[in-house]
Amino acid sequence: MLATQPTTTAQRVKPEPLKGKGVGVAVLVLGLWATLLSFLLASYQPDWATPWPYLLALVQTHLYTGLFITAHDAMHGVVSSNKRVNNTIGTITALLFAYNWFPRMLPKHHQHHRHVATEEDPDFHDGKHPGFLPWLVRFAWNYVTWWQVVLMAITYNVLKLFFPMANVIAFWMIPAVLATVQLFFFGTYLPHRGEHAPDNPHKSRTQLRHHLWAFLSCYFFGYHYEHHDQPYLPWWRLWQTK
Repeated sequence: MLATQPTTTAQRVKPEPLKGKGVGVAVLVLGLWATLLSFLLASYQPDWATPWPYLLALVQTHLYTGLFITAHDAMHGVVSSNKRVNNTIGTITALLFAYNWFPRMLPKHHQHHRHVATEEDPDFHDGKHPGFLPWLVRFAWNYVTWWQVVLMAITYNVLKLFFPMANVIAFWMIPAVLATVQLFFFGTYLPHRGEHAPDNPHKSRTQLRHHLWAFLSCYFFGYHYEHHDQPYLPWWRLWQTK
């Protein structure tokens, strides 16, 4: 379901105390990611002639996406009301997602919210790169560092000493790449591409209302106008705005 221009304002949802819920959701996502990855690397013997390894790779991709969405929530301070706990979880989940550095990403993300769809927006194409692939390359150029590439290469070479190389590629490397494309497509490209109505203050589109697909595609992040409108909501409450 493609993103559309919002025709009405998002339903206002009042913020509420987290009371450990944000930490619980973050730990659940992190635990599922680590548990499944450990199984797929250490114990799983894939039969590539069946659909199961491919489906498991997609599940792992979804959990990788959840890692980044958790780090994103931490950027908005909605994982924990305790700033130290919030930022620690954000740092851990960002690092596990291809060694992203949370303190570096934090100011860039808030710059995106303050200057959405302008030349000062680090996530936005400047009009010279309107296509999906050029925009993706520019987006990656703004965020991916040489240190990440080096650390990913080192990790790959260490993992393949202990686990089958095919498993490392299929269940650790490829899901990370697919999750990156997934996040960009649903969280940047679809919501922010093209022209926006003059009365659209967030220069964002929103996914058509379908909560199951919204969760499966990108943890409700396709409800992107609503996220910009109410950034104080964690991903697991974002559906309430639709």
